[in-house]
Amino acid sequence: MIRSLLFVPGNNPAMLQNADIHSADALILDLEDAVAIKEKDSARRLVRRAIKALDFAGITLVIRINPAGSPYLEDDLQAMVPLAPSYLMPTKVSGAEDIRALSARMAELEAQNGLEAGSVGLIPLIETALGVENAFHIAGSDPRVRGLFLGAEDLTSDLGAARSKAGQEIFYARGRMVMAAKACGIPVFDTPFTDVEDQEGLEIDAAFAKSLGFDGKAAISPRHVGVINQVFSPKLEEIAYAREVMAAIKEAEAAGLGAVSLRGKMIDKPIVDRARRLLLAAEQLGLGGQDE
Repeated sequence: MIRSLLFVPGNNPAMLQNADIHSADALILDLEDAVAIKEKDSARRLVRRAIKALDFAGITLVIRINPAGSPYLEDDLQAMVPLAPSYLMPTKVSGAEDIRALSARMAELEAQNGLEAGSVGLIPLIETALGVENAFHIAGSDPRVRGLFLGAEDLTSDLGAARSKAGQEIFYARGRMVMAAKACGIPVFDTPFTDVEDQEGLEIDAAFAKSLGFDGKAAISPRHVGVINQVFSPKLEEIAYAREVMAAIKEAEAAGLGAVSLRGKMIDKPIVDRARRLLLAAEQLGLGGQDE
């Protein structure tokens, strides 16, 4: 389960060395926007050394690579695929064809390096108007696609809109991304909140993203990780209620009843499914959510 994804510039040795101390569920080691053109090669080498030398046990590794058509993409793939990170994050993805071409090249590199086909997944970064409109096709384009990620900064630039804390300008894109991902049965991750100092604003923004159906949220600052993890973790009262739901359903089944009421509300399949998902998430996070 990934609640928080922390961006780490691939050309910053100190940040790479300390990336595992911030309690992020996933690290996005960045070879794209955070790295100047003249530093692309050195960033690639640093990230390779970090993956080989440092202990990232229990942390999901995501490598943000340069976009299709970039002169740096092939070098990114040749350097990163053999290391078998959990995911690559292709950028500026605009359609399913981008993913299919990338997946085919990754399959060649996996075979050349003795890796099982499909061992490296993809989380496409969607950050253009065309990408948002094609989100469903991107999500379902290839078995490697195991999540979607919304990039609001480039998207709002593409839209000609001003980026705001309130986020009205990305409301449609957020909904479209969630629908596409859920329709394809994969998680979806929200764009970072870019004001490093505004913890209250971050919590409001993360809670709104969660209410829309996002599974987690990215961060550009380690200071944001704790808030994101808290927002996207089941609350104790939610776990307690989910257990009540499951207990009530078991009692109803034992009594041969087709419907049951809990706290004055009828418990139907969507509520049961929601309770089951929440308990599973709680169990994965070590919060004692297992239905006992």
